[in-house]
Amino acid sequence: MRKLLPLCCWRPWLLLLHCGFQVHGAVARSQAHPGFEVLASASYYWPLENVDGIHELQDTTGDIVEGKVSKGVYFKEDKGVTFLHYGSYKASCISNPAQCGPEGVTFSFFWKTQGEQSRPTPSAYGGQVISNGFKVCSSGGKGSVELYARENSMTWAATFSPPGPYWTHVLFTWKSKEGLKVYVNGTLSTSDPSGKVSHAYGEPSVNLVIGSEQDQTKGYENGAFDEFIIWERALTPDEIAMYFTAAVGKHVFLSSTPPSLFMTPTANTMPPTNAYHPIITNLTEERKNFQSAGVVLNYLQNVSLSLPNKSLSEETGLNLTKTFLKTVGEVLRLPSWTAVSEDSAVVLGLIETVDAVLGHISSNLQASEPQVTIAGSSSMADFSVARLLPKTMNSSHYRFPAHGQSYIEIPQEAFHSQAWTTVVGLLYHSMHYYLSNIPPANTKIAGAAHCKSCLLSAASHLISLEVSPTPRLSQNLSGSPLVTVHLRHHLTQRQYIEATNESNRVFLYCAFLDFSSGEGIWSNQGCALTEGNLSYSTCCCTHLTNFAILMQVVPLELALGHQVALSSISYIGCSLSVLCLAVTLVTFAVLSSVSTIRNQRYHIHANLSLAVLVAQVLLLVSFQFEPGTTPCRVLAVLLHYFFLSAFAWMLVEGLHLYSMVIKVFGSEDSKRGYYYGMGWGFPLLICIISIVFAMDSYGASKNCWLSLGNGAIWAFVAPALFIIVVNIGILIAVTRVISQISADNYKIHGDPSAFKLTAKAVAVLLPILGTSWVFGVLAVNSQAVVFQYMFAILNSLQGFFIFLFHCLLNSEVRAAFKHKTKVWSLTSSSARHANVKPFSSDIMNGTRPGTGSTKLGPWDKSSHSAHRVDLSTV
Repeated sequence: MRKLLPLCCWRPWLLLLHCGFQVHGAVARSQAHPGFEVLASASYYWPLENVDGIHELQDTTGDIVEGKVSKGVYFKEDKGVTFLHYGSYKASCISNPAQCGPEGVTFSFFWKTQGEQSRPTPSAYGGQVISNGFKVCSSGGKGSVELYARENSMTWAATFSPPGPYWTHVLFTWKSKEGLKVYVNGTLSTSDPSGKVSHAYGEPSVNLVIGSEQDQTKGYENGAFDEFIIWERALTPDEIAMYFTAAVGKHVFLSSTPPSLFMTPTANTMPPTNAYHPIITNLTEERKNFQSAGVVLNYLQNVSLSLPNKSLSEETGLNLTKTFLKTVGEVLRLPSWTAVSEDSAVVLGLIETVDAVLGHISSNLQASEPQVTIAGSSSMADFSVARLLPKTMNSSHYRFPAHGQSYIEIPQEAFHSQAWTTVVGLLYHSMHYYLSNIPPANTKIAGAAHCKSCLLSAASHLISLEVSPTPRLSQNLSGSPLVTVHLRHHLTQRQYIEATNESNRVFLYCAFLDFSSGEGIWSNQGCALTEGNLSYSTCCCTHLTNFAILMQVVPLELALGHQVALSSISYIGCSLSVLCLAVTLVTFAVLSSVSTIRNQRYHIHANLSLAVLVAQVLLLVSFQFEPGTTPCRVLAVLLHYFFLSAFAWMLVEGLHLYSMVIKVFGSEDSKRGYYYGMGWGFPLLICIISIVFAMDSYGASKNCWLSLGNGAIWAFVAPALFIIVVNIGILIAVTRVISQISADNYKIHGDPSAFKLTAKAVAVLLPILGTSWVFGVLAVNSQAVVFQYMFAILNSLQGFFIFLFHCLLNSEVRAAFKHKTKVWSLTSSSARHANVKPFSSDIMNGTRPGTGSTKLGPWDKSSHSAHRVDLSTV
């Protein structure tokens, strides 16, 4: 036995099974069928196994039947797997299709697959049908045929839907002038007429191999072949149809094949009028067994390719349409559909399959009257299939659907033909949910390419209208007649939030699916948006197809000059704040032995300074890392925690101020534990919850921060807004108290400087209460540039202001520093027992040690106050 060729340069393909099910000999059929005459003219023929429903040529001369032992074909059995291997055919089309000359070549076989499986143990598994000149394979949910001509290094390739778990007939022809054509179940499926140059292809040997050893660690598609045939000429479409009908027999179905797959009758017998009924029955029965969305999609495509080209009544057409759409709706409800639908090619392929089935129904619909229409609704879509004579139209427009807020209209003048015209309309109910995350680079929408990272998504239902013959429409959008497309928007919650966000700009495109290249590509060529808002859109188009409104949300960005200026302000301000906060913390630490600095207020100032210092240092460091990297994600988590801690200590500042000025309660020591729990513990709890539920949102966008797209930013914004609102309320209440005291002092003593106390108090309180972050709320888009500059300046300089008002200009700190300096001076001069006079930290009273003031102290609410209110906090 000859050694099988190693095929390590191709991916896993098909497994040729030595069929594990019981095989019965095919019932002998009359060889008079013209399709067997086509088979008899073959150059090479391997019947392989006997399979119910696939009819073989009853060979009597042995001229062409080679697929049997003693006919030069070798089999290798290994764990139920059969490999077909036969010798060199150097002078045949097998080794080089170009040797067939202008007559071309035809390859034919029956094929089925049974889904991907893992191969955990080493073994020889089938993968492909391949020779030096051609390759047939199935991989990644697609079947493909490649053909190679060595003389001019040309390759022709075409893809089609793989057969799935049912026996399917695949045949391809090639001629040097016509290129490659692939037929599925007797019908032309796809082609490649021109080919391309390829200098690396094929095996060095000219042998033909079915099955090869593969990498057992990868996934494979289980499958089987039967009736492998080669003609050293290209069959005509009629010959292909005749052979196919002969192979499947008259009304005989394969034991494992749905009746819909092989419905074409023999050439000399007319089918019964209920030729579509087995298809409808099979679709109904198959729905009960649906599990794998991928397998079902292949099955539906095979159904669309195998519909009999025979007329059907209005009742049968309606029944078939409803049954098929209901079956498609069942696919969308399968659990596996969610994963499958992430591949846009699968979704667009399903749409194309639905179009093909309804197009077949419309073209074969019996018209007993001048206008026949079948219309209805299913869970999948509203539909209308019409066959009419345009002259019988009694309206100025043809509209689909007749009622509703989403529709397509065609002026009557566009129907130029006087012959029978078919019209197919579909309004999908839920397909738009799977038309999302469309990269602008994969579309023909020029405007969307301006933001390549901004994905498009469907904002409306998908609507389709196909008319044959094609209506005569203006090719100029300023002319007439034109198609009018009116679509009501159906936004998801995420789309609505993004669209209504003032920091975003929304672009709406009248788009359609262009299948002219063989793949569905979104385009807006020949369509224009004439009116609309966030609720609806109206478009004018020069053609018909599948339409939808695509929405693109583009974040508003500042001009480059503003970006540079704001970045510079942030760098300089944060650097200055870090330096000032470090000095503040050192000062508080040095003066901590002084009684006036050892109180609760300065403990809170120190913790706030520490939180802001660490947050701004981390912010400066984060600018050096790329989003999406691990260091960036770690920094995003730390930034979240320390900025929340800074806000938490701002809230503590506000509550402490309220307790000292407005409502005096409790001792300072009793509240210290609560303050520390609120300042460091509460932010930690929020961060833990955010990490558990949205870890992927850290450092994943344009910077090392929380993502704006999925709502994770609210883990910071919500607590921050709450604290800002509370502190603004406290600031207003404290300012009222100080204003009242200033007014009373002015009435009694006539001192105008007392009014300055209010302004000074507000300036001192703003940095520690975090109210400057209000400008961050106002700086929501590029139109609020002034607020963005104010926010950048005030926020980046928060540390500087804390140092300025609560350290450098603070009377208590300065007095404590003088006292500490005097103590150090006396200590250094060995005057340890010198008397040090007490000092007063309240320079705002205008008093000196040992002297009294005739003015009312500003910390007294009035001269007749029953108690004194301590405002030294401010």
